[in-house]
Amino acid sequence: MRLKNKYKLLKLFVFSGACLFGLYSLMGFTTSEDQEAQVHKKIQSQLERRTQIAKLAGEKFRQNQFPETLDAEWDGEQLSLTLNYTIDQSLQKEADRLLKSYKPDYGAIFMIDATTGEVLAMSSFQRDNPQAANLNLQATFPAASVFKVVTATAAVDKAGVTPEHKIRYNGGAYTLYKKNVLSDKVTRWTNVITLKDAFARSINTAFGRLSIENLHPEDLNEYANRFMFNQEIPADFPVDMGVAYIPPGKGFELAEVASGYNKTNRMSPVQGAMIAASVANDGQVVVPYLVSSMMNDKGEKVYEGGTLTNGTIMTKESAAKVRELMERTVTAGTSRRSFRPIIRDRKFREIEMGGKTGHLTGDNPRGRVDWFVGYALDEERKIAVAAITVNKKFWTVKSAHLGQSMFRKYFGPVVSNQQNGRVISSAK
Repeated sequence: MRLKNKYKLLKLFVFSGACLFGLYSLMGFTTSEDQEAQVHKKIQSQLERRTQIAKLAGEKFRQNQFPETLDAEWDGEQLSLTLNYTIDQSLQKEADRLLKSYKPDYGAIFMIDATTGEVLAMSSFQRDNPQAANLNLQATFPAASVFKVVTATAAVDKAGVTPEHKIRYNGGAYTLYKKNVLSDKVTRWTNVITLKDAFARSINTAFGRLSIENLHPEDLNEYANRFMFNQEIPADFPVDMGVAYIPPGKGFELAEVASGYNKTNRMSPVQGAMIAASVANDGQVVVPYLVSSMMNDKGEKVYEGGTLTNGTIMTKESAAKVRELMERTVTAGTSRRSFRPIIRDRKFREIEMGGKTGHLTGDNPRGRVDWFVGYALDEERKIAVAAITVNKKFWTVKSAHLGQSMFRKYFGPVVSNQQNGRVISSAK
């Protein structure tokens, strides 16, 4: 990251430490200049350290390696550094197992703690090249219908649209024709659908109409930027910047973007997980980090990772409404079949889950792209995942299945412990 960009980011990010500017503001206290300077200093230090780690170990991360030690210059000294990671080994093994078992042409799974930004799993697979670069770090995949999360957030948070808002549209559900999108005629063949169901079933024409009737191009551009499109993601590992072009005027091109029916807007699995995490985390987006700490050869801690948030994307109330849309996707929408086993499993009835799928033919890598970005949470934990597969000819697994498998792996021990606790309690 260029130095000038880092100082611009100081205005955007909040560092989770003992003295939080954002926390003081929420509590109604006025921060002194010294306190604010301390916060900015912590943010600046965290950004600089993350950038330094990404440079030192970035090539290894791109090669799907997590080096235990590095010989590198740190704070002006040549040191032998020991790296400790946020990775959860059981989740990492499960992600690796899933991709190796189903063998898609290309596949990636990226999971984070939605509250802290800690990377819990980062797995990548390419069938014809076991040594291929880490797909999680590439933003070459069309965002497809995942971009509907951006559109829906703008509609809910900016335009005040509710999940029950009714959209009238003409034509088919999954096609997108100019004559249908631009027509506001209501005939006996006109379809009527709620935003909740249009999102869950990923109805392109309905989202095209939503953008024309309820949003302006600057609204969509604003929320795309809030979700960190067109911005460098200051993680401690190298990740490509997601790109979103929003046309300046209303019309068919805006409808294409709003529904995700274009190949111009692209993102990485890292950003996909960040999008889902922000919805789960009441509108706060966290920037992922992989290195929890680093030690020198004397066993002294020379670096400790911390949480960075990019402000508020949406209000807490709006986030709850977007979660309602995403929950509908897994219960009655495009990923209902993949999630049916876990939803019907009584052990997981207290776990809230939601997601968004996306499908489009991409060109880098070439093939049919299948996205799932989603979240799962209970009263104490919030996680987010992005799973993507790209297949040249034949499907081997749906990305939604990979997502629900990761949710099951994470929450399986939790719900088992809860059940055992209830059994012991009742026995007493």
